[in-house]
Amino acid sequence: MTIPASYLSRRGWLATAGAGFLTVSLGLPAQAADNWAPAEAILKRIKAPVFPKRDFDITRFGASQSDQAKTSAALAQAIDACAKAGGGRVVVPAGVWPTGPIHLKSKVNLHVSKDATLKFSTEPKDYPPVATRFEGEELMNYSPLVYAYGQTDIAITGEGTLDGQATDQTWWNWVTRKDTAIMTPRKAAIDRLHALAEKGVPVAERVFGDGHYLRPNFIQPYNCKNVLIEGVAIKGSPMWIVHPVLSQNVIVRNLRIDSLGPNNDGCDPESCRDVLIEGCEFICGDDCIAIKSGRNFDGRRVNVPSENIIVRNCQMKDGHGGVSLGSEASGGIRNVYVRDCHMGGPELLRALRLKTNSFRGGYIENVVFRDVKVDQVAEGVLEVSLYYGEGANGKFYPRRVGGIVMDNVVCEKSLYALDVRGYADLPVDSIALSNCTFRGVAKGNRLEYAQVKATGVTINGQVWTGA
Repeated sequence: MTIPASYLSRRGWLATAGAGFLTVSLGLPAQAADNWAPAEAILKRIKAPVFPKRDFDITRFGASQSDQAKTSAALAQAIDACAKAGGGRVVVPAGVWPTGPIHLKSKVNLHVSKDATLKFSTEPKDYPPVATRFEGEELMNYSPLVYAYGQTDIAITGEGTLDGQATDQTWWNWVTRKDTAIMTPRKAAIDRLHALAEKGVPVAERVFGDGHYLRPNFIQPYNCKNVLIEGVAIKGSPMWIVHPVLSQNVIVRNLRIDSLGPNNDGCDPESCRDVLIEGCEFICGDDCIAIKSGRNFDGRRVNVPSENIIVRNCQMKDGHGGVSLGSEASGGIRNVYVRDCHMGGPELLRALRLKTNSFRGGYIENVVFRDVKVDQVAEGVLEVSLYYGEGANGKFYPRRVGGIVMDNVVCEKSLYALDVRGYADLPVDSIALSNCTFRGVAKGNRLEYAQVKATGVTINGQVWTGA
């Protein structure tokens, strides 16, 4: 791949042409005096929706703890009545309530009371197709368990529990059980979705659902504004757990997420702007937080980045990454700020992870990761890979991966401190570390085509100044 001189100049890099090759010197910008100041400006814009003080108890609409059909109908009727009245709370009282999918409307706060549990059906036919995304590509597929499309001022609140009831016998077995009756049509469906997306087939014609084995997400506000998801416990998700898509002004606060199934990411803002994730506890079967912006042709077609995302005061106990960016990053990811988090345990693989490849395009840049305590990770504290998934043989290199600040990060045990792999002609640039301590590092650093500046950094007690 040849990097145009115009591209280099836009990045502030110096380039000199030699005999048949290009030498690139990456200018590393000085670290800002206060790398958190831009996050404060973002936080001032993020506001929780406000709802009228008006309650609609689902028992008034015929909800029954012994009848899924009645409870599903009662929830739909209560949501409709609440929306028509101008908004308020749809209240789920204490008890165990079986239900199918729930579709929220504007001005509705679904309030799951203390000691209340919504138990969602595990019957796929209960989830008719809606416009959604599956791993970064748009399609018509099973409705998420809780879904909203094009709505404004919506919420899920309370101290109760949302239970998707996914296990190795339901939903997860579509991946964990190596049954050709499932695996063959599932692979065919994924291949067909990729092909339809690459051809630009209209989303309304990308119809999947029953028989294709593409699992639904748990909570998905799609193309929504002013979203609050707060307080509830969530377990047993079929796939990705909290998945806002193309949404703005989103708050995800004080959730207790415990779902160890395959692809059970905790929170996946995708092509979203102005997002706050705070006070959450994550025990996940995949990344705790995974920030995304669409996959390959579809992500470039939609072309909406995820940007201005704040993560603070969270606990990441189990998962593939504490905070991950990518791999679906084709629309771009920028301005991600992480602070005051506690991560680690033998089952957490990485703390901060950036992942993409030469099929995605897009960019990942301007990431601040500070004041984070990491007890233990099985691999790198920071991992950046441009070889994730399909690898390096595609035609759509990322425009940039870089601009990473790590400040006041302490890790007690890891395989690597930094594990960063760029391309020879597209290095991972402008990684700046300050005041970081890495103890118990088994293999030091693994750096390939990475530009790192370090100040006040020690690895196993030895001062390290970068590479």
